[in-house]
Amino acid sequence: MDRIILHCDMNGFYASVELISHPQLKNRPMAVCGDPSSRHGIILAKNEPAKAYGVVTAETIWQAKRKCPDLVLVPPHHDQYKWYSDQINQIYHRFTDLVEPFSIDESWLDVTASTNLFGDGKEIADCIRATVREELGLTLSVGVSYNKIFAKMGSEYKKPDATTVISRENFKQILWPLPINQLFFAGKVTAEKLKAKRIYTIGDLAMADRTKIHFILGKLGDQLHDYANGLENSEVARFSEKQKLKSVGNSITFRRNLVGKKDIKKAVTALSDTVSSRLRCDRLKCQGVKIDIKDPDFKTISRQKQVYAATNLGEEIAKTAMELIEKNWSFISPIRLLSVTAIRLEDETETEEEQLSFLGQNSEARMKQEDIERTMDAIRKKYGGKAITFGGLVRNDIGIHYEEEKKDELK
Repeated sequence: MDRIILHCDMNGFYASVELISHPQLKNRPMAVCGDPSSRHGIILAKNEPAKAYGVVTAETIWQAKRKCPDLVLVPPHHDQYKWYSDQINQIYHRFTDLVEPFSIDESWLDVTASTNLFGDGKEIADCIRATVREELGLTLSVGVSYNKIFAKMGSEYKKPDATTVISRENFKQILWPLPINQLFFAGKVTAEKLKAKRIYTIGDLAMADRTKIHFILGKLGDQLHDYANGLENSEVARFSEKQKLKSVGNSITFRRNLVGKKDIKKAVTALSDTVSSRLRCDRLKCQGVKIDIKDPDFKTISRQKQVYAATNLGEEIAKTAMELIEKNWSFISPIRLLSVTAIRLEDETETEEEQLSFLGQNSEARMKQEDIERTMDAIRKKYGGKAITFGGLVRNDIGIHYEEEKKDELK
């Protein structure tokens, strides 16, 4: 018997929450955006009238205003978004205990065992939509299917405030004609690689030889081929189950562009310091480091590298990040945004003895560095994030503050 999976996706979530406080803007083009003065000036969410002008999420404010000169801009209120997200997930729990949040405004639900109480998948989806609309004044779109990927694609298929059922009987008719980039996890670069091999639609991918797709994309190709053929079968996790931390990262959009090794090293030092502090707090070590660089034209590169031995030391994370930058970036090229992420995490106690033996004489110096960084952790915990920092970061002009929000990635 097939499972019944829902993917619930709030419609223009940030903008919809803001409209509750600003109902006079309901019929006017409106967007939630970051602070232009700190160069975080991008569109975070937009309402339907703004969407009609072609305003899209993640474009810059000036691009959006060029499309819609009368666009009303409002600042984000993340505490309100968190509160509404909690309320929405509480409503989901009235229908099932198998609720797996995917982001602040998206969740998967497994309602297979709930049909005797609430009806079939579509009836449950429609009931959830009606309940959220009536109790919170917000709308959502729901995809109903027998696996998580098709449910996710169903919630994207028709917006706003809609239910789309994708079954074994109709998925070829609904999904296969869609462009390949609309397949979940098929990003822009992946789509271009497939198009170069004359694979333009999801159906083209599904019917292609699996070996050929593997040759083009490796393991990702196997995964996407399964997705296109409806073979994904992962389970929906319980809301109460602790999600395993897969990576810990921090990113900054700088007050001015970084140019030169000195600038970049200053930023990498600060980012690596906050990442390593969080790793130690969670008693984790990383086996790899990833960097993401965005230039003023919004072109982005992402590179990663395995570390010599699993670490949670800022000094070692920064060293690896700088090695990646030196190899893949010209120091004379400006940087708008930089992120440093610790990847492939493990419990710090799992390999501690093995690593001390592996490092030999270097272990003493490493332990001394760890003592220094843990002392810094203790000082900050007691006196605040600005109590102690690196000399090169004092009164810096690139926008590094230890109050910067950390970006932790869960999966």
